Amino acid sequence: MNWRVWASIEAMLLEHHVAPLLAVVPDNRDPALQPDPPAPDFWDRVRAWQSRGWVIALHGFQHRYVSRHAGMVALRKKSEFAGLPAAEQREKLRRGVDIFRRERLEPRVWIAPGDTFDQATVALLPEFGIQAISAGYFHCPYLDHRGIAWVPQQLYHFRPAPAGIWTVCYHHNAWTAARLQAFERDLDAYGEAIVSLEDALGGINDRRGGFGPWLCTRPRLSRFLIRAELKAWGWWDGAPRRRFRPSATPGRARQASPGAEVPSAPAGGSRREKAGS
Repeated sequence: MNWRVWASIEAMLLEHHVAPLLAVVPDNRDPALQPDPPAPDFWDRVRAWQSRGWVIALHGFQHRYVSRHAGMVALRKKSEFAGLPAAEQREKLRRGVDIFRRERLEPRVWIAPGDTFDQATVALLPEFGIQAISAGYFHCPYLDHRGIAWVPQQLYHFRPAPAGIWTVCYHHNAWTAARLQAFERDLDAYGEAIVSLEDALGGINDRRGGFGPWLCTRPRLSRFLIRAELKAWGWWDGAPRRRFRPSATPGRARQASPGAEVPSAPAGGSRREKAGS
C-alpha cells in the first residue's frame, strides 16, 4: 500500500467526516498492492479505523487470481474464488476470517478481488457472519433470499447521478498530487451527499430488490444500462445546482462513502478503498 498517499486521504476523510468502507486483504500476496514495504503496525491501524466507525470489509484472502472465471457480476475472467470448488472457497474464507478475528476485527461485508465470485461464494458467506456484499451495477441496496444485503458499486469517481445509492470505488496506490487535490475538491463538492454504509442500508429490511437482482447478475447488460443512464443524466443535469439532491428515502441520489484497496465506500452514497498491509 502507498502509505504516503493514504496518509493524505485519511486526513481528508477525517476533515470531511466521511466514514468509508475499506476493503482489507487478510493475507496479501499480490505485489501490485505492495508499492511500499508492509507497515509493522498495519493491524493496529486497521483496528483504529474500525474504532472510528469505518467499515472494514473482507477483501478476499490473499488477492491472488487463480481461476479464469468471471463469476456472477464481473466481466473479467480472473478470480480468487469464482469457479473453485465450494470446499476450497470455504477454506479461503475460513483462513481470512480467522486472521480478522485474531486481530479483533469482525468482517460483515464482502468485497471480492476483481468483484469476481460465484453462487458458491455467496452461499458460504453467512457461515462466517458476513451480512453484506458490495458489488454490481444497479440502483439501490436489496436483500437476497439468504438475507444478505447487496450494495451496488458502479462508479470510480464522484459525478452527478440520478436517484439511487452510488458507490465510488478508489484504488489509490498510483495517485499523484494532482489526483489527491481532485479528490479533495470532490469531497468539498459532494460531501453533503455522502453517507455511511449503515445509512445506505437504512430501511433495507423492506426491500427485496425488484429488478436489481436480475440486473446485477447480467454484468454486460447492467453496465451498459447504468453507463447509458449516467451519460443521459449528465447531459440533462448540466447545472451544478441540480446535482446529488439527497432526500430522506433509500431511493435518493447519494454518494455512499468512498471505499479504499487498503483496499474500496458506497456513494449516493459511499466510497471503497483497498488495503493489504
